[in-house]
Amino acid sequence: MRAAGTLVPLLAVLALGACAPVPGPSTIRAFDIPAACPVSATAFRENDGLTRSRAALEAGSLTILAVGSSSIEGAGASRRELGYVPLVEAGLREAFPGARITVVNRGIGGETTADTVNRLKAEIDTARPDLVLWQLGTNDMLRDLTLARVVSDFDRGRDILDAAGVDVVLIDPQRLPEDTDNAGFRGRNSLLAGVSGTIAYLGTREGYGVDPRFGPMSGWAGLEGGGVGPDDLHLNDAGYACWAANTVAGLGGALR
Repeated sequence: MRAAGTLVPLLAVLALGACAPVPGPSTIRAFDIPAACPVSATAFRENDGLTRSRAALEAGSLTILAVGSSSIEGAGASRRELGYVPLVEAGLREAFPGARITVVNRGIGGETTADTVNRLKAEIDTARPDLVLWQLGTNDMLRDLTLARVVSDFDRGRDILDAAGVDVVLIDPQRLPEDTDNAGFRGRNSLLAGVSGTIAYLGTREGYGVDPRFGPMSGWAGLEGGGVGPDDLHLNDAGYACWAANTVAGLGGALR
């Protein structure tokens, strides 16, 4: 197995669709991912939902609004630029050098689906995005909310998104460490898996893209901490880099 500290340029991943052992420094840079990260574009589901984004790219400027909770915000990253949103922005700019790409980070730690929906229209009105990345579901399950409640809140958000005429990509929950000492986290992965499946269904139903995270994280064993920090919840630098690389591979490939 390759050492988790070995890094691979992100542009090479987009070109080859897999990691190759390339020597690199011990810190993760904006365009690098850990070689132990399994990167694939095949998990991404477009669901015919990127028409406006492709047109924006062809016109030379794409604005993306990222909403959700702490993993969108970047909690757990050692530096702001090593969080998910800055890495996705850097990767997409590298993949599409002829376009001006902006990813607006409006993640707020601790939010449930309802919390995000309650501010969604204002965020869209301010950012005026072509595409919204919407991460949802983790905190709902950690707070013992029901799947029915998640779907009901999602439907309110859908009405706002559709009225705005934006493209949408849904991001499902993260996976928690199975060996966690945190009693509040134990046994939650079965619930998170249920949310993940529901989000996949909702994306197909509404014609929204889906960028899965829960399933792919099962292959992160080679990453430091499995990609999760010492609090057993927030991603670490390696986790953010691996997640962002998969998003850029999937979304970037779908936009071509």
